[in-house]
Amino acid sequence: MILERALSLASELGLEGVTIGHLATDLNLSKSGLFAHFQSKEALQLQLLDFAALRFFEIVIRPAMAFPAGENRIRAMFENWLAWPKPEALPGGCFFVAAATELDDRPGSLRDRLVELQVRWLGVLAESARQAVAEGEFRPEIDGEQFAHDVYGVMLAFHHAARLLRDPKARARARTAFESLLAAARRPLVAVPVEGELTSGLGNRGPGRESLTPERIGV
Repeated sequence: MILERALSLASELGLEGVTIGHLATDLNLSKSGLFAHFQSKEALQLQLLDFAALRFFEIVIRPAMAFPAGENRIRAMFENWLAWPKPEALPGGCFFVAAATELDDRPGSLRDRLVELQVRWLGVLAESARQAVAEGEFRPEIDGEQFAHDVYGVMLAFHHAARLLRDPKARARARTAFESLLAAARRPLVAVPVEGELTSGLGNRGPGRESLTPERIGV
C-alpha cells in the first residue's frame, strides 16, 4: 500500500518529492512507523524503483509472453507499453521517463539502479528482435540493440507528444512509427518457383500474378 501510493506521488512530484514524512502525512501513518519500514529516504526510493519495475513487468512484459516469439510478441509488448502509464495509477505519466530526467546527471545508487532496470528492458526488446530473426520473421541482418533503441525512441516521442504537447494524435502517431519499424525489419516475402513453370522463349519475365498465391509464397 505504501509503495503503491509512493509510485503515484513520484509520477507527479519526482523521486525527490517522495519522502517518509510526505508519505506518512499522505497515508495518515506515523512517521516513526513508516521509518521502521525503510530506515532512510534513499532506501525508500530504491524500493520504489524496484516496485515500479515489478509493476512494469506485470503490465507490459508478462502478458506479452503468452504470444509466440517473434513479431506478435513484440507488438503485444508495444501495445502494453502504450497502456502502461494509466492515469489512475500514474497521474503524472510514465514513472521511468520522469525518473530518467531527474536522475540522468545525478551519480549515485538511485541512478545506478535506474540504469540497470532500463538496460534490462532494452535487453528484452533486443532479444525479442533476435528471436524474430530466428523465427524467420525479421531480416537476418537486423541489429537487435538498434531495433530496441528505435522502439524506445518511438515511446519517448509518444510521452513528449502526449504529456507536454497534449497532441490528441500522439498514440496514433506512435503506432504509425512503430509499424514503420516493423515493416523495415520484416523479412520480405520471396516467390518460390513452382515445378513446371518454366520461362518461355520470351526470356525471364519473373513469376506471373497467378504464381503469387499464398500457397506459392515462402520465406
